[in-house]
Amino acid sequence: MQVGPAQPADEPPPPPPHAPPVHPAPVATGGGPWPVVAAGGGPWPVVAAVLIGCWAVTVTVGAQLTGWSIEQLLLVGGVSLPAWVWPVTGLANAVLVGVPAGLLALLPRSATVRATGRVWLVGALALGVFGLLRAIPLAHQEGYLAALTVVAALAATLVRRRARRPDPPEREPGLIGTGLAIAAGLALLLPWLWLGALGGPLESALALTSAATLGWFATALLDQDFWARYERHADGRPAGAARLVLLGGLVAGVALLLVAGGTGPSGSQLAAMLVLPPAGFTVAALRRIGHRAGSAPTGWLVALAAVGPLALVDPDEISILLATTRDVPYWTAIAAAASLAIALFAGLGYGLVFGRVRAAVPRRAVAATVTVVLMLAAGGVYLGLGQPGWYGERLFVVLKEQASLDDLMAGPTGPTGQHDRVREVHRRLVDTALRSQADLRHELDRWRLTYRPYYLVNAIEVTGGPVVRGWLSRRDDVDRVLLSQDLRPLPAPAPTHHSGGTAPSVPSWNLTQIGADQVWAQLRVDGSGIVVGSSDSGVDGHHPALADGFRGGDDSWYDPWNGTRFPSDNGGHGTHTLASAVGGENVGVAPGASWIGCVNLDRNLGNPAHYLDCLQFMLAPFPTGGDPFTDGRPDRAPQVLTNSWGCPPVEGCDSDALRPATAAFAAAGIFFTAAAGNTGPRCASIDDPPAPYADVFTVGAVDRDRRVAPFSSRGPATGGAAKPDLVAPGADVLSAMPGGGYATLSGTSMATPHVAGVVALMWSANPALVGDLDRTRQILRDTATPVPPPAGNPTPCGPDTNSTGAGILDASAAVHTALG
Repeated sequence: MQVGPAQPADEPPPPPPHAPPVHPAPVATGGGPWPVVAAGGGPWPVVAAVLIGCWAVTVTVGAQLTGWSIEQLLLVGGVSLPAWVWPVTGLANAVLVGVPAGLLALLPRSATVRATGRVWLVGALALGVFGLLRAIPLAHQEGYLAALTVVAALAATLVRRRARRPDPPEREPGLIGTGLAIAAGLALLLPWLWLGALGGPLESALALTSAATLGWFATALLDQDFWARYERHADGRPAGAARLVLLGGLVAGVALLLVAGGTGPSGSQLAAMLVLPPAGFTVAALRRIGHRAGSAPTGWLVALAAVGPLALVDPDEISILLATTRDVPYWTAIAAAASLAIALFAGLGYGLVFGRVRAAVPRRAVAATVTVVLMLAAGGVYLGLGQPGWYGERLFVVLKEQASLDDLMAGPTGPTGQHDRVREVHRRLVDTALRSQADLRHELDRWRLTYRPYYLVNAIEVTGGPVVRGWLSRRDDVDRVLLSQDLRPLPAPAPTHHSGGTAPSVPSWNLTQIGADQVWAQLRVDGSGIVVGSSDSGVDGHHPALADGFRGGDDSWYDPWNGTRFPSDNGGHGTHTLASAVGGENVGVAPGASWIGCVNLDRNLGNPAHYLDCLQFMLAPFPTGGDPFTDGRPDRAPQVLTNSWGCPPVEGCDSDALRPATAAFAAAGIFFTAAAGNTGPRCASIDDPPAPYADVFTVGAVDRDRRVAPFSSRGPATGGAAKPDLVAPGADVLSAMPGGGYATLSGTSMATPHVAGVVALMWSANPALVGDLDRTRQILRDTATPVPPPAGNPTPCGPDTNSTGAGILDASAAVHTALG
């Protein structure tokens, strides 16, 4: 007779009293070749794993961030990082992480700890191999992405071949798990779709392909064998959410951090290191579904998370040069931080829902609905809030034939003579360009490629990628093809730099140092009758120091970047420099001169095409919307140009990119001043066009104590020209800023307009000197005052003239000599 409850048929009977407990045998799970066993060896293997994980994170973050910071500091200093540095950094990072991870994979008795070591070791190897690709220059972004695709695919193949093939996934859980992973990946991508922008079509396609192969590699790295250690305890019981999601997700996150450290060009990997690691928690949470769904969820989630850093941000623009305002580095950081938060939230949410041992598998309709909603949200964000479209780099095609102007260098001077020279230079340049470009333009039209022709340098800017570049480079009429960097749009305009400072009541120190106030008071000369042209970030045409000097008309302002129709300035740099040349209210050297302006810098960056847009406008101004070839008015050209900019290789220029342009201004008798650069005290640092050119008057900077500023670039210039020509006040110079205020700035940019202003004074005092460049340059050099010798040892850059030129600009002596 049964007097108690019946024993369930699927449970063993209880052991007899006082019998030793029965422990189940170790159970192998996940299909792996290694059985799951008890840890053994005490807590020390776990402690070692924790320490090695912290070491891996610290070393990888430190190495990648330090490498990028050094690269950016060198960039600011005008020095390019050698191509071998990043590969060596990646290999060193891989060794420092891989060696302890390898020991962790071999020595402990715990299969779980060994699996942790193995996945970190493979991640470190991937970092080292992927990091080798950073030897490919940023200018060849498509080549880098193609190489990353191939290498990641090979790595995934090799890793998968070493693992035991898992059991085929079940169809229903596979669809559900994949759908939920896609939904989570799209959620991670939302900030990038809002704040980022795509490059060119080929670049974007390759970025998507490389992201897909990285997802494939992640499925091989975080395979069934790895997850089996966290899905069950050593005794075979299913593990809870803490072990699977928190512990397993953390280990997976460290592995993904290592992969991210090698993913993307310099700068992009920093964003990837924020986005990819937290995806490990979401992948872990999906394992309750995923162990029956295969590895597809992991691949989809990691691939979508990688799209943002690889496709929706230009690594060229993750630069310290743009970090002073809300530009690409700012928005990239916001997008990466938002993705990090979304990933952590998704991991927490999925972990609470699916991480439990007895969590129910959601219905397919639920997973499909979530996925469709996220897909619609992603499309809506990109099309409604984002910056849809293609924003790839353009090609700057320099033709072999350039106009001959040598016979005009010693042409007539004076206002009338100079006008004649400008007209003849413009005619020859346009005729040469129209004739020599005809065949190439015909071919571009035939292939429906958009382009923009130039005449000041006989060149054409073409929209196209590597294939078009290869075709153009092989043409007999093409000398070389450069990249013309095109900035990707921002989600919101960068704020305009304003200042609330007030105008000085007396001439500021920089004006009295060169004696400009003496010229006004003693000679009654203020630059009247002379027009100065400024190519820079723009000009605040309403500023009280500049409003009265604007020449006006429909051909005195040009903005090729944003198409503004009245002088404006979002950066502040152009307003400051132009006011130092011609501004009133005790800030400008030649307050009676008029001015015209052009925007050749947007967000502190330019490219060869837009530099030429402004220089062509200065040679022959044209109405807004006019054609420079047919609507240019050489009779309206300014007599003096101030240029506080340079075109480094990162913007697309080589050493000769603008040489025909400055030669044309010399032939036309237009005085061309240029900043030496702010990469001192490094020797031979005057290297970015147009500063090194012999026909340009190059200006360094001194401080209030008449000593050469440490930042002022030194000569000799690239090509051997003796530079700088002289120095002028450039440290803590007070001048106008947008919005009506005033502020002090430092740089050779601040020194250059002083020379332009003095030339305006000289030519205003003696119009016969207009266009006589040789005589004007000689007067400036002969009247310059000596610079105090450097303290301590002599300058290491050779003769003092490599730092000081002829000496400090002296406006009073120069104008007196011009009159004599």
